Amino acid sequence: MQFEEAADRLVSWPSRLPEAPSALMPVFTDDRLRPRFPPPTSTARSAAVLALLFPDRSGLARIVLTERLSYDGHHSGEVSLPGGKAEPADAGPVETALREAAEEIRLDADAAGVTIAGTLDEVFIPVSDFRITPIVALAARPPVLTPNPAEVARILEPRVTAFLPDAPVEMVERVIRDWPLRYGGYRVDGLHVWGATARILGQLGAMLADPRDADHEV
Repeated sequence: MQFEEAADRLVSWPSRLPEAPSALMPVFTDDRLRPRFPPPTSTARSAAVLALLFPDRSGLARIVLTERLSYDGHHSGEVSLPGGKAEPADAGPVETALREAAEEIRLDADAAGVTIAGTLDEVFIPVSDFRITPIVALAARPPVLTPNPAEVARILEPRVTAFLPDAPVEMVERVIRDWPLRYGGYRVDGLHVWGATARILGQLGAMLADPRDADHEV
């Protein structure tokens, strides 16, 4: 997909957003009575992430992802969008997402010509108790990025076609805490992208799907 085509499809932000593929949502695989997925808690903290699309040298649309450092924590080594928790001084989710991207990958939004396209559906992460607001942005030119060695192992720049509705979804079963779960994710540079990041990317992919495709279902 060319960047100009992707940008054109994000110009008119719909009031009702399409859903991400249902296979990306974790479901319980045992017989215990639980909700399909836990709802946000009253203690959930606010956070924001940046889904930044940009044109590569061939004009193809790519998106910026990060591979987290390995550490003793919930999201060790995972693939994520640049972002983090909101600070009291932040004016809102957009400022949070841009500030965190500047910290994590040294994004210079002005130099890259970044503009905000819109906001995707909020995502709740039970294991870390965060409510995440995904901010979709467009860069007029390829950003010059450098991973913060204290937070980011490497920067990934896959094509956005990896997340369109017809993209392959890889299914996984595992136990997280005491939850036996089944969920889908995307394969990017040998890494399995799952959880909140996958659901955000899946919804973005649904936004970018060809509206003329009558077979498009999510």
